[in-house]
Amino acid sequence: MLRAPLARVLDERDEAAVVRLLADDPVGACVVAGRVEAVGTSPRALGAPLWGLGDGELDAVCLAGANLIPIVRAGAEQAAAIAFGDRARRAGRRCSTIVGPAEAVTPLWERLAPAWGPARDLRPRQPLLAIDGAPGLPAEPRVRPVRPAELDTVLPAAVAMFTEEVGVSPLRIDGGASYRARLAELIAAGRALAWIERGEVLFKAEIGAVSRAACQIQGVWVAPEHRGRGIGAAGTAAVVEYARSCIAPVVSLYVNDYNTAARASYRRVGFREVGRYASVLF
Repeated sequence: MLRAPLARVLDERDEAAVVRLLADDPVGACVVAGRVEAVGTSPRALGAPLWGLGDGELDAVCLAGANLIPIVRAGAEQAAAIAFGDRARRAGRRCSTIVGPAEAVTPLWERLAPAWGPARDLRPRQPLLAIDGAPGLPAEPRVRPVRPAELDTVLPAAVAMFTEEVGVSPLRIDGGASYRARLAELIAAGRALAWIERGEVLFKAEIGAVSRAACQIQGVWVAPEHRGRGIGAAGTAAVVEYARSCIAPVVSLYVNDYNTAARASYRRVGFREVGRYASVLF
């Protein structure tokens, strides 16, 4: 009888193998790679278990924190879905989202859906975009890093973006304290940028994940009354220039496939599609 593949909790002894696996897809694995580069693979340091499939060389890993993020070597998608799905079912759902490369997320969700479903929202086709050169249009010069004293100015815009994009307010959990703390952390690290005029946020974005090879933009937002004027594209171009000069050589983001306006804007900036993400929201 064939044994089902089993996932195990990785630790610091597995760090080299994890790094080798993540290097296969530096853009798609940016979120997990950034965490591993910062703190290693000890569950205590990560603040969440990192599951792995394989002995010695790894075929897949899955960070099982607030988000469940699977990263899988080509050809191991079904084995990883079985191993990580069985482990996740036993542990119970503790994440708010399953997100990552679509080829890893889709079979994992198929395995978990009978136990964890229905999801609040499924986004199976999210183009993963990247740019490794200068933007294709002029950057908005008024976009700059947010100052720590401007946290309360930018926070309402960040809440509006999150609510519009995710469909629920980040304030619903702990009154928004953890969301505010995360934004403050990004500001302190120089990874939150905005165009602010007379106390009004016209554009903002954050660089939410950073590894040595790549970084990932999140939370791109233009104030509703200023949309349709090219601010999103010019602002994103400014974020790309800043990120490539100060943070990482490749800048990425992912976008919903049905968001045709945003996709057109990112094409004008110079992003190209390099993969596909998928998200399952609870």
